[in-house]
Amino acid sequence: MTMNPPLPSAVAALLDQQQGDRVLVVDDVPDNLSLLHDALDEHGYTVLAATSGEAALASALQGQPDIVLLDAMMPGMDGFEVARRLKANPVTAHIPIVFMTGLTETEHLVAALQAGGVDYVTKPLDPRAVLARMQVHLQGARQARQTRQALDAFGYASIAVRASTGRLLWQTPLARELLQLYYGTVAPQTPAPVLAWLRRSLEEMGDGPSTQEPPRLSAELGARRLSFRLHNCIGGEDAPGASDPTGAGEGSNATTASAPGGDWLIVMREVSDAAVIRSLGLVFSLTAREAEVLYWVVKGKINRDIGEILGASPATVKKHLERIHAKLGVETRTAAAAMALTRVREMHPSWEV
Repeated sequence: MTMNPPLPSAVAALLDQQQGDRVLVVDDVPDNLSLLHDALDEHGYTVLAATSGEAALASALQGQPDIVLLDAMMPGMDGFEVARRLKANPVTAHIPIVFMTGLTETEHLVAALQAGGVDYVTKPLDPRAVLARMQVHLQGARQARQTRQALDAFGYASIAVRASTGRLLWQTPLARELLQLYYGTVAPQTPAPVLAWLRRSLEEMGDGPSTQEPPRLSAELGARRLSFRLHNCIGGEDAPGASDPTGAGEGSNATTASAPGGDWLIVMREVSDAAVIRSLGLVFSLTAREAEVLYWVVKGKINRDIGEILGASPATVKKHLERIHAKLGVETRTAAAAMALTRVREMHPSWEV
């Protein structure tokens, strides 16, 4: 029996770090599963195994692996279809997929990448090559996961959107709640206003590098406001090198910020103006409802719009406004708005109309 030469110490150390990552290995050949299981287990990985496409989908959904090693050619549901289904499900869309294939023709390699794969290794399998290629993508996936967790921890929400198709690829739990609240949408649907803003921003950025941040998008829900900021390109089908099977390995860079398409990280932040409304009530001795009316006057809303927001008739809003004029000692809504805006900016310097 031929023994593989020992790994260089630096490579071995790299492969041994981050022990405990979950790897889903999908192959209908038991010998291949056994070979990879032993190699992965030796380096501290938790191994999940599946011998069919259906079993792979169920295992990925339940086990949430950090990476998938996927056989391209299997009876029944092949690896290409498995990859497409994994990428279509927001719960598993973020998991990197490395194809294992004996098909080396360009069209097959391109098909693997178009189905959602980030890389491929050829058969017969060399466990050392599989481990090395897998580690590259595990590092990227780990960094992306840590970024999402950090953003959530600081009150931010983040999503990844594929610009070409409009598909929402993944989202943090906070992002899911906010998109449902403001737009009533769920993944993989990206809210139409958000997608339109993303594509418009990319058109304005053009093909050249830009150091200027695109204008942000805002959505309002009562006194709550949700802002969207385009963060950076994180790769994807339209990113440079994404459709080149020979560039999927070392040295490829799919995170160029000037890419016209690709997968984009969008960071959201919600702020509430409830404190501003309370301040208006205190400083001008207004009732809670009067403070709300004055807030929306400052925001430039007319009586009919304010009534719709507060669930009141325009006539009721007009009566509230008359009492507000009296308490502020002004005669017009313009004067009331100007006075209120001045006081709000004194108390809340960072507040934006």
